[in-house]
Amino acid sequence: MEEIKLLISLARKGAIGDKVKITLRELSKEIGISPQSVMRKLDTMEKMGYLRREVSGKKTFVEITPDGLRLLEDIFDEIGKILYGKYILGEVVSGVGEGRYYVEQYKDRIKEYLGFTPYPGTLNLLIIFPKTIYDALYNVEPITIPGFTKGGRTFGDVKAYKVRINGIEGAIVVPSRTIHPPRIAEIIAPVCLRDNLNLKDGSKVKVEVVK
Repeated sequence: MEEIKLLISLARKGAIGDKVKITLRELSKEIGISPQSVMRKLDTMEKMGYLRREVSGKKTFVEITPDGLRLLEDIFDEIGKILYGKYILGEVVSGVGEGRYYVEQYKDRIKEYLGFTPYPGTLNLLIIFPKTIYDALYNVEPITIPGFTKGGRTFGDVKAYKVRINGIEGAIVVPSRTIHPPRIAEIIAPVCLRDNLNLKDGSKVKVEVVK
């Protein structure tokens, strides 16, 4: 873990594609270990091929090698698989009342593309984890519900992401034009989720993303 923290600290200092000046004292404060331990970690990581050092007098310059960068990328990818695109934690909030109208307009297309007739309304969640709805769904392929024109009014495309809440199948819907900030998720389902799950404003909800 300390080796990874050290690589991250060096990357933050700009040791990517170039050597940067470092001090053991500064690194020790950032990582939370002694300067002597930092020196040993640098020695080990240099032997493993994760960084290169150059000493000039009392100055030390360090650069992360391509192998070190690949290590950071691999760790980032694995963390992303674990933390993002699988579960979403949110808090129930009240909407502005437009969900029912739009669900009614898209009802037939929701049935066609998602396989269920939606309850006329949405469950709105304020995202607690991860930071935004886009972080939660960045590696999930959406189902695009195409837009249409009705009564002289144009309804845009909607991206839908299948989810499951306490065994109930549903979908997060993201209209092409939305008034909601990226921390609000609108969820449709074949039933009223508030009633079926006994939810109220402030209730915590765990959402499973279905891939």
